[in-house]
Amino acid sequence: MKIAVIGGTGLIGSQVVTNLNAAGHEAVPHSKSTGVDIISGQGVDEAVAGADVVVNVTNSPTFDEASLAFFRTSMDNLLAAAQKGGVGHFVILSIVGVDQVPELDYYRAKALQEKILTAGTIPYSIVRATQFMDFMDAVLSWTADADTVRLPATPIQPIASKDVADAVAEVATGAPLNGIRNIAGPEVFPLDELGRITLSHKGDNRTVVTDPTAGMFAAVKGDVLTDKNARLAPTHYADWLS
Repeated sequence: MKIAVIGGTGLIGSQVVTNLNAAGHEAVPHSKSTGVDIISGQGVDEAVAGADVVVNVTNSPTFDEASLAFFRTSMDNLLAAAQKGGVGHFVILSIVGVDQVPELDYYRAKALQEKILTAGTIPYSIVRATQFMDFMDAVLSWTADADTVRLPATPIQPIASKDVADAVAEVATGAPLNGIRNIAGPEVFPLDELGRITLSHKGDNRTVVTDPTAGMFAAVKGDVLTDKNARLAPTHYADWLS
């Protein structure tokens, strides 16, 4: 199969491209660095022309309200090009619980991306993943100072980026789901506990203070970012850390 991977030079996309090519498919990475601009539309028609499948793993450059315009414009451009190019399957990567946290601009933007895809005419698949293990350092940095890191006790089910890429590649080469597949890590942690585990492993002596108002995940109510019925990935957090 010929598969156009939009965002194919990033954390997930580059691994998806590697997986697909190793399996004998022709996966081509596309991004701004390869001359494809999904906002202006430059190079988009050429990128998807002749592709059997389009995989879109692009990310908004910001998490604020501007992310809504990013996903609206990029999806409109990509879907128009895919329609013109005769693409038979369009895959996006989204987030478990994305429609349950309207307080977060970025989650509303990703929910909008899903809505635009499902309203179109191209057969599609949505892969929703839980929070990436790879982003834990960034989460810690948001509310840290020299002595403490403040984190809420939001339940998190972290998944390794490798496992996300494996799942996306599997879906991309299968029949369109015309629906959603949830994937998740094998364990659930309160975010504050995950912070303590991470700092301890790094030999970082800062104290994690449980603060229900701290950081982006403070807006999350309940355990909507986890899913015990998701397809569980094999990588445990302790193994990923080591």
